[in-house]
Amino acid sequence: MQTTPTHPAKPPAAPTTVKTDDEKAVAVRINGRTYSFDGDDTMPLLWYLRDVLRLTGTKFGCGIGACGACTVLVDGKAQRACLTPMKALAKREVTTIEGLANGELHPLQQAWVEIDVPQCGYCQAGQIIAAADLLKRTPNPNDDDIGKISNLCRCGTYPRIRKAIKRAAEITRERAAHEGGKS
Repeated sequence: MQTTPTHPAKPPAAPTTVKTDDEKAVAVRINGRTYSFDGDDTMPLLWYLRDVLRLTGTKFGCGIGACGACTVLVDGKAQRACLTPMKALAKREVTTIEGLANGELHPLQQAWVEIDVPQCGYCQAGQIIAAADLLKRTPNPNDDDIGKISNLCRCGTYPRIRKAIKRAAEITRERAAHEGGKS
């Protein structure tokens, strides 16, 4: 037999602030284009990129930020898209592997092809994005600098990754010298 509670449940408290539709939308720039996101602001960037924008170069690997397959640049710094909620991206600039090249292959992409880095290839977009962050901070990295990149490669192509990052640094210097020589 069901009895009536002596202390009925209280109705939920009204929210103290109500957001307007404009306040709910998150404006984020991805690969140079501005998007307005008005969904669940805790949604990870990874799923927005893959499921909404269909930018599938950014991969799901582990979902806990350990492997780096989902690495993107946020305001030029490597960040794990699986851990980055959409609400953290208001007025920020996101660059994915699809947006890294600007008319011609990025030096890292060119070096990856020259050195034939990928084996299975699954982690490579995240590796390249993490290396782009490294090269921006350290234009002439040594093995120790490169070893600080925490992205994982299940196939173990680390020697080729190191070689390609060093080659990308050379390509960057070559392009800068070439551009400097133009009148």
